[in-house]
Amino acid sequence: MPDVGTLLKHWRGARRLSQLTLAAEAAVSVRHLSFLETGRAKPSRAMVLKLAEVLDVPLRERNTLLLSAGFSPEYRESAWDEPSLSAVREALEAILAQQEPFPALVMDRGWDIRHVNTAARRFFAFLRDGQPASPPGPPNVLRRMFHPDGVRPYVTNWPDVAEALVRRVHREAIGGVADERAQHILEEVLHYPRVPASLRSPDPAAPLLPIVPIHYERGTRKFAYFSTVTTLGTPQDVTLQELRIECFFPMNDETRAQAHRLAEEPARVRP
Repeated sequence: MPDVGTLLKHWRGARRLSQLTLAAEAAVSVRHLSFLETGRAKPSRAMVLKLAEVLDVPLRERNTLLLSAGFSPEYRESAWDEPSLSAVREALEAILAQQEPFPALVMDRGWDIRHVNTAARRFFAFLRDGQPASPPGPPNVLRRMFHPDGVRPYVTNWPDVAEALVRRVHREAIGGVADERAQHILEEVLHYPRVPASLRSPDPAAPLLPIVPIHYERGTRKFAYFSTVTTLGTPQDVTLQELRIECFFPMNDETRAQAHRLAEEPARVRP
């Protein structure tokens, strides 16, 4: 594990702050901050937490900072099914239920799908009805979109969606710094069959669209959605900070009508 000074310097660089700016915002001297980054001084537990707060370091990485400085972690990482998270799970279920009959899901830092509403289960079962195979591993947004056995065959604007997802992994990481687990999964999916090699080096100068529509088509039925992503505000638990709620909204009347039609049809066998 890197020493705490190296990690502090890394996060200061990630936030594009000079030593002078960080020292001023944390109310410490530039000299002391310099000594901390070079290892000539050791920070107290309170100092580590103070600097992490100013640098807006994600909770998981705050624990890493504390460990590297010789202290115990401050923030708990709860299991998804722990009783202590029951109120949060109920709140998330209520949010997802309000999105009916349009899809919504909850995913974690590695893009694994932790919970979906009935509309999402119904919609993706419709797309994959009759497919003999599934993408490898647990349900995952990236694997589902990139793998040939996922929903990729039914996304008519897949190149645009794939590029947007790759760029989103790079910029949407918790705290604005690339997440190692998400990067590993991204590297995996970029080597799936028929994924263009150009996606491995997206153009950082390309303009970002305010919304990226996803056009699905199976048979004669067409759906056009865009999505919004929400996070939980000021959580004090690593697991909760890393959750993201993605809600899909119809872009036209045809999609609204098709979503309502799906809701009235008998449930398919596949989840």
